[in-house]
Amino acid sequence: MSKVRVAVNGYGVIGKRVADAVRVQDDMELVGVADVADDYRLHVAAQRAFAVHAATPEAGEAMRTAGIPVAGSLHDLLRLAQIVVDCTPKKVAAANKRLYDSAGLRSVFHGGEAHALTGHSFVAQANYGSAIGRASTRVVSCNTTAIVRTLGALRAAGLLKRARGTLIRRASDPWESHRDGIVNTVVPERSMPSHQGPDARTVIPDLDVATIAVKSPHNSSHLHAWWVELTRSARREELVEVFRSAPRIAFVRVSDGVEALNSTVELMSDLGRPRGDLWEAVLWEDTLTVDGDQAYYTCQVFNQAIVVPETIDAIRALTGVELDAARSMSRTDAALGLRRDFLRNLVT
Repeated sequence: MSKVRVAVNGYGVIGKRVADAVRVQDDMELVGVADVADDYRLHVAAQRAFAVHAATPEAGEAMRTAGIPVAGSLHDLLRLAQIVVDCTPKKVAAANKRLYDSAGLRSVFHGGEAHALTGHSFVAQANYGSAIGRASTRVVSCNTTAIVRTLGALRAAGLLKRARGTLIRRASDPWESHRDGIVNTVVPERSMPSHQGPDARTVIPDLDVATIAVKSPHNSSHLHAWWVELTRSARREELVEVFRSAPRIAFVRVSDGVEALNSTVELMSDLGRPRGDLWEAVLWEDTLTVDGDQAYYTCQVFNQAIVVPETIDAIRALTGVELDAARSMSRTDAALGLRRDFLRNLVT
């Protein structure tokens, strides 16, 4: 069977990770990447033998002046592809969708865009089937992805009644922390409840969830603190098993010295993860608490990478090359090297 030909438009934080992930899938071919930048990121892309395309004529001139080999224009790239993953900055994608539609291409967008752009929001474990054969979908944001993974696992087990969470959000991505971010303060989000709860319902419509969010002066990842009302009294071991059996959730423990967000980031580097990436939603197993029908847990969300496996599955769903969600997820996770536990029982 021929490989799915994938183009990536936007070679930033998510785009470069998606491009790498496409490259290691045995049923996909990365035909090239496009961007408007001419800085170190595109030099690295060229050094890694990616076919770099200029998203605009002006960008092409600037790339060539900077010594970046240009394979062609964005239109040239789209002619090579069957599907395009749009990783351009927030709000740019809406205009790009018209371009993809007119080229007859399927397209994947990300959580910075509104649900209305595609009419479908995607998390593989929850609604893979409804994405099969669609023209486009939106892989939800990093925080929403983690919400759907963990609460979706409890819901699938018949244990979730309602959930209320506090999200402590990172202030900026590490690569641009010199440009913005906050220092020596915490900024409450103006809207309460925050937007992540309604966003999760674009994937699981009957999910009873509400969130509040604050922005904190760090850039390593986000932290979720959850209170969950269960449908019945349960044992702690029961919830541990539910989370352990769910896809793309991995355990860490304070007792192993993994005490904070930076500890997990360091652990990923020690394990040799590319860019230190963390694709899983991370739960602290030894702080998970169950008291009758009440449960409490914390979850780390590595915003730069958690949506990458979902994006790969979205490519398969839209193109219809794999009709079974579990098989697609297993294939994606094996190629990337996802784990259920980083230090014990190292199984995928």
